[in-house]
Amino acid sequence: MTEHPTTPRQSAAGAPKPRPSDRAIPHARARADAAESDSLVREPARPQAGVPTGAGARPQPESAAQNPAQAESPGSAEAAEGDEYARRGGDRLRFVGAATRRIARGLDLDETVLGLCRSTVPAFADAILVYLRDPLPVGEERPTGPVRLRLRRTDRLPDPSRPAPDPQAAPPRTGQPPTPPEPPRTPDPPRPGADSSGPRLPLLAGLAELPSAGAPEVAEIRGGSALGEVLRGVRPLFGDHPAARAALPELLGQERDVPSGDRAILAPLRGRRRVIGAAVFLRRPERSPFEGDDLLVAAQLATHTALGVDKAVLYGREAYIADELQRTMLPDRLPQPTGVKLASRYLPAAESARVGGDWYDAIPLPGSRVALVVGDVMGHSTTSAAIMGQLRTTAQTLAQLDLPPQEVLHHLDEQAQRLGEDRMATCVYVVYDPVAHRMIVANAGHPPPVMLHQDGRAETLRIPPGAPIGVGGVDFQAVELDAPAGATLLLYTDGLVESRHRDVWAGIETLREKLAETGRLIRPDAAAPLEPLCDEVLDIVGPGDRDDDIALLAARFDGIAPSDVAYWQLEPRPESAGQARRLARRALATWGVEELTDPVELLVSEVVTNAVRYAERPVTLRLLRTDALRCEVGDDVPQLPRLRQARATDEGGRGLYLVNRMARRWGATRLSTGKLVWFEVPLP
Repeated sequence: MTEHPTTPRQSAAGAPKPRPSDRAIPHARARADAAESDSLVREPARPQAGVPTGAGARPQPESAAQNPAQAESPGSAEAAEGDEYARRGGDRLRFVGAATRRIARGLDLDETVLGLCRSTVPAFADAILVYLRDPLPVGEERPTGPVRLRLRRTDRLPDPSRPAPDPQAAPPRTGQPPTPPEPPRTPDPPRPGADSSGPRLPLLAGLAELPSAGAPEVAEIRGGSALGEVLRGVRPLFGDHPAARAALPELLGQERDVPSGDRAILAPLRGRRRVIGAAVFLRRPERSPFEGDDLLVAAQLATHTALGVDKAVLYGREAYIADELQRTMLPDRLPQPTGVKLASRYLPAAESARVGGDWYDAIPLPGSRVALVVGDVMGHSTTSAAIMGQLRTTAQTLAQLDLPPQEVLHHLDEQAQRLGEDRMATCVYVVYDPVAHRMIVANAGHPPPVMLHQDGRAETLRIPPGAPIGVGGVDFQAVELDAPAGATLLLYTDGLVESRHRDVWAGIETLREKLAETGRLIRPDAAAPLEPLCDEVLDIVGPGDRDDDIALLAARFDGIAPSDVAYWQLEPRPESAGQARRLARRALATWGVEELTDPVELLVSEVVTNAVRYAERPVTLRLLRTDALRCEVGDDVPQLPRLRQARATDEGGRGLYLVNRMARRWGATRLSTGKLVWFEVPLP
């Protein structure tokens, strides 16, 4: 915006006629009174370097000396002055409109403050300092503790009087690199108040050479202070106003000199509920000072900035809540069950909408098995995320009951119908048994899994597609397939394979080809690492192809070798406890871990004794040698054992106490046919 020196309006009698803004702002009246002694004949104003004059600027009016006829007509001079004043008012309106649009474009806090700085420097001021409350209040919350303003950002014009250093010059002896030449536009400062290309304003002198000598980073507002009174007043003030002269040293530091002659404006930033900061606009001494109408401009900029900061803070809080909701709905880390390795990925559809209905899970099951689940709830809202959380919790509960996969999907379908009529979701449920090297798969309208074999061959599993969860009245089918050691199973949501540019089946074929290409790069006797494999798989989604959330779960089937498994069935008789001890001793000798014989015999005897006491059908005993020695005892009694403290006079009740003290881990799980009690002992 161009700054033009103007002459005061003249009435018919020759007395100065005050402008509307002069009557409203005392500073403008003072300058109008001081202008009475000035000559009515002035040269046309020259636009300043770096300051736009605005589109459609009119030519400057001729002076009275060049047009004697006009000098003799006071009405002509007043009309010319009115046209000039109207033109400058139009320039201010255009500037305010462009600046507020730029400020309103920001979604986060930094973008909003950057919009204020870049729109005002150099068009409105040569330098700006923006202070915000620390911490910023959110919504209706009432902050506690002292009110502190922290310097959020500064922006300044380069100083034309400082010559750019020679890039070929030798570095200083201190070992510091030479100062780079000043750019034509100040980039983002590395830290508030430490911009290396600042002008030589009196207030900011020495800031580039000595950051600690610049404006302080934090200013605390004390009760009854001048700064607090100015901020509560909301209206911007010139730097030479008595209240501003007392408030600026509190904000900028006592050792700083505020530019004189209306070359500083202190503008409070008031949000929807309270003052959230302040902005200081500065002009160089060689530039014309601010005018009365510039206070209105500063007020508009401060208002839009404060509202933008409020919006950014609320948006940031909502994004944080959405992230936390999504994070708590998904597992923090995957378990590492015996015989399988797991890896996962989750990508939201967009940074601005980070919640969705995609989920994945891995649930350890009795008998060293594991359930792998991937699902997708329709939609990308918090409602979808909430429904996803309920379905995931239901799936975990059903899995712990050891129900078949098709039964789990059937109960999930009933749960979705109870949540609402339009609660639709897809899901694939896999149960992997590392001992049998088999898996059972059931699908509910979900894209089929893809398996990468150790020899590099990739195939799409042929399983019944099924209907989505929430349809109701449909039957789900399960198929049992081989799960060879070294193979990798990929479960995913449709966001990975479907986009606006390709359908789901074309995407599945692209995924299969990508896996086959990766498998050819791996040695035949080795399997692809899981984490890099997940990253490679995500590369099939282009930058503009991601229209939906992506959930990916990869499982490497290592299995348990038959030589590491010992399995027996025992009749429910008291003699079976001694038989179990002999069988365990023989298995430990075969595996070469005889030093575990005494503790394992004791624990096996206690668990088997408790099982045969109440069982009516044969009791199962299984020992597994993996990274630890695991013992599993199953019976047909559904009641789970409970650890209790036996009294000194009790004859029993100490078996689980011994298991709890001597085993590394132990647990009990209810099965559809009874229960399973297990414990683990570390290998020597």
